[in-house]
Order: sequence, then structure tokens, then C-alpha cells
Amino acid sequence: MSRHLILGGARSGKSRFAEQLAIDSGLPVTVVATAEALDEEMAARIARHRCDRPGHWRTIEAPRQLADVLRATCSEGSCVVVDCLTLWLANTLTDGEAAPTLSAIEERPAARIEQDALFALLPSLPGEIILVANEVGMGLVPESPLGRLFRDEAGRLNQRVAALCERVSFVAAGLPLHLK
Repeated sequence: MSRHLILGGARSGKSRFAEQLAIDSGLPVTVVATAEALDEEMAARIARHRCDRPGHWRTIEAPRQLADVLRATCSEGSCVVVDCLTLWLANTLTDGEAAPTLSAIEERPAARIEQDALFALLPSLPGEIILVANEVGMGLVPESPLGRLFRDEAGRLNQRVAALCERVSFVAAGLPLHLK
């Protein structure tokens, strides 16, 4: 049983690194995909990710209720890749709204409930678990209060998950740096 968090920026190679770790595990692999194809560009991204993965891997789409999906999916002798926690966070914060207001997000307890469920479950999950997340706090300060809230929430999520994982890697330019 082990948990590995992989952080990196956009197009840093973090998903490719996660996929290689899953292949190297030699275990049956399930990918828990959190993205939703709400527009053509995102649909194309999702299609690219699907094409990059081995065809025999199982994929479960789970934009929300991640803890429930992991509880039902993780088992000894298997590898589960969650790609990605940052999209899952955005899904829980916005609850499907295209343009939520800052106050609507701040008042949404479902996001905290989902995060707390993940934090409580993660240490006890069996099997190999690889979690992918974006590091969004290294760039410019977002212009809007909503953008700053999301950046802060993503940073807090990454810190909490990193504390619960045995291994943490940061990927830049396709190269992993092992932090823990």
C-alpha cells in the first residue's frame, strides 16, 4: 500500500510520469478521471489523455464524490491513478456552475465535506494510489478574488494530500524531482 502525489504545472509531464509509474507497478490499473467535457477544447484534452493511456486500463469518470469512488475502486494488488485533484477541486467548488460567484463558493459546504472525506479515507486505502495535481501557486497572483480563492484552495489541498502520501514528486519539463 502506498500513496504518491505528483505535482506540476500545465503540460509539465505529470500525467505522463504518473502513467509510467502505473505501468512500472505491473499491477492492473484504473484511472479515475475528474475532468468534465464542458466545451470542445476540454473534450479534446480528455480525448488526448485517453489516447495516451494503454487501452486495457479501466477508466472511471468521477468529477465529484472522489472518496466514494476510491473506496469502491482501490484494492490490494491494484494501481489507481487519480488525474487530477485540481479539476476535482474546481468541480466541487463550482458544483457545475459555469460562472459561480465568490460568495457562492465560500458558502458551499459540499466542497469541504468532499475534501474531508478524501483526507479521512486516503490513509487507509489499499493498493497503489497515484494522485496528480496542478501546482498553481508559483505563477502570477490571479487578478480576481475568485481566482485567488481557487489558488489558495488548491494550495491547501496539495499540502493536506502531500502530508498523507508516502511519496511526493514535482514534475517540470517532464523531469520528476522527488520531494518526499
